[in-house]
Amino acid sequence: MRKKITIIQGHPDRAGGHFGHALAEAYARSARASGHEVRCLEIAQLEFPLLRCPTEWNDSPPPPALREAQAAIAWADHILIIFPLWLGTMPALLKGFLEQVLRPGFALIYEGHRFPQKGLTGKSARVVVTMSMPAFWYRWFFRTRGVKGIERNILHFCGIEPIRETFIGLVEGGDARVRSRWLARLGALGRDAA
Repeated sequence: MRKKITIIQGHPDRAGGHFGHALAEAYARSARASGHEVRCLEIAQLEFPLLRCPTEWNDSPPPPALREAQAAIAWADHILIIFPLWLGTMPALLKGFLEQVLRPGFALIYEGHRFPQKGLTGKSARVVVTMSMPAFWYRWFFRTRGVKGIERNILHFCGIEPIRETFIGLVEGGDARVRSRWLARLGALGRDAA
């Protein structure tokens, strides 16, 4: 079954060229080769301010640069979010992006409801996190708290499910064979739109 996939590249470095970029490209290339439609969002290339008060969150529209990002998220059946682990969670720029695009009226619907209705139901997601520590250490010692917060408090809260995760550790100066295996793994996930 063909799917519409939006890839959100969450690395904040505008220069690109990181392993996460190669992983996203492997996923996208394989997904397209399998007949899926793919759109890519590079948050490092987008200009937007951070939200600083509840009024901005509730009452102001997203910046023009992010309206296309909202359209790409609304269009997608499946969303891949890929980012490096910084201080146990996503980089601040990715958090700022998600705050801007997942606003009331889009990802959360309050019209006539006391509690928000989930505006992005029917979509699935995969969160891919690269890190310099061993992935098992992040799972065991840190209990993946930073990523669980993204999954539960952001994606699930907006109606996205199921949400799957992939943790890729020891990416700094990694072994070429290990990197090659991870690229193949992301390619297989892209083929299956998983």
